[in-house]
Amino acid sequence: MRCSFCPFLSSAVFNCDLHCHSTCSDGLLPAAEVARRAAANGVDMLALTDHDDVDGLAAAREVADAVGMAFVNGVEISIEWERLQIHVLGLAFDVADAPLNAGLAAIRSGRIERARRMSAELALVGVGGAFEGAMRYAANPNLISRAHFGRYLVEAGVCKDLRSVFEAYLVPGRPGYVDHRWATLGDSVRWILDAGGIAAVAHPGRYKLTRSEMRRFLGEFKDLGGQAIEVMSGSHTPEHVAVYGRLAKEYGFLASRGSDFHGPGESYVDLGQLAPLPDGLTPVWEAF
Repeated sequence: MRCSFCPFLSSAVFNCDLHCHSTCSDGLLPAAEVARRAAANGVDMLALTDHDDVDGLAAAREVADAVGMAFVNGVEISIEWERLQIHVLGLAFDVADAPLNAGLAAIRSGRIERARRMSAELALVGVGGAFEGAMRYAANPNLISRAHFGRYLVEAGVCKDLRSVFEAYLVPGRPGYVDHRWATLGDSVRWILDAGGIAAVAHPGRYKLTRSEMRRFLGEFKDLGGQAIEVMSGSHTPEHVAVYGRLAKEYGFLASRGSDFHGPGESYVDLGQLAPLPDGLTPVWEAF
């Protein structure tokens, strides 16, 4: 496992933020700025988890080492499970692992073509110039995403904020949504484990799964070797925290905690500002 240092502190006082994004994917701040902001906000351990890309890890780690903040490698892998897009976090893996990097590159390929198709779909409902508008927000064009389109739709006055965008556009059944060939659940877990890391389900409360479907997904995830679930997330309600805390205990998962910070004024919570994990759970960072 790759970690700068791992202080032995209780989860109540050890401020871990193991889910955030930089301009290497769909965040608003460069990786180094994300790390500096996290340290200023009192984060003790940070994982940068850009979508399907690890290019920001070196810059974030350099800042973390300079300010004395623990840092672990992270990535958020886009997968498809029964026609639903789900995200799996990889934590504390070897960033030089060749199969992991090849897998991430395969996921990234085709995003620009998908973006052109999304723009064409939006044009059919009267939203013009979406491809060019979204590309202005994408520091890494090969990782252009729905978030970049969302920012353009807000800029163009189509929606008031990103949350409204994802209620009206860019999700299955809504204008602008275009499917993409993502990794499988088995792919993502295998890549992470073979690279020496820990696989965690990202923000499970966001997926439109029934109770029985969620149990089936978590059972499959565990059977494949998945070790953790994000109990505390910026997008989770107190009810989500209670539900996924119980499921973590039931399935024997480690509990993760992450803000899912994308940028000032755009995220549910700022870096390091989440409440502690509930009592009785085993924090994922104990495995680092």
